[in-house]
Amino acid sequence: MMSERNGLITMKGNPLTLLGNEIKVGDNAPDVTLVANDLSEVKLSSFKGKKVVLSVVPSLDTGICDLQTKRFNQEASKHSDLVVLTISKDLPFAQKRWCGATNSTAVITLSDYRSNFGESYGVLIKGLSLLARSIFVVDQDGKVRYTQLVKEVATEPNYEEVLTAVQSI
Repeated sequence: MMSERNGLITMKGNPLTLLGNEIKVGDNAPDVTLVANDLSEVKLSSFKGKKVVLSVVPSLDTGICDLQTKRFNQEASKHSDLVVLTISKDLPFAQKRWCGATNSTAVITLSDYRSNFGESYGVLIKGLSLLARSIFVVDQDGKVRYTQLVKEVATEPNYEEVLTAVQSI
């Protein structure tokens, strides 16, 4: 049975329940297969050997997710040793459209529409089938070095904390 964690996040002040186990600093990053914009399958383990930021958003078609992904696209374009993966339940077609419309070429968008990323990382919102806004920084060996679960889904993450965590690897 999948664990439920209540009240860790809110959406417009209303408490939500997350499904899956919490990922903690020091854990091995769960290896999940996601879907790329061209419908190919991408395993998270294929990025081993690189610093990776998993930028998890509910949907690229919302304002805060759009801002978050544009910001991480800027950061990824400045750091050649960094891979930024934006993960959402959006269909790959919508992710591809968003990347084209915003000229975002430095982030890689991956879809969780048919995999178990949300449960594996403990960020699936019960009842909504959306992913909670969260960040995971994974080192070259596949270890989680930083996590941020954004308390209020409708607010941006703390970017400076994320970038500090990346620089400390």
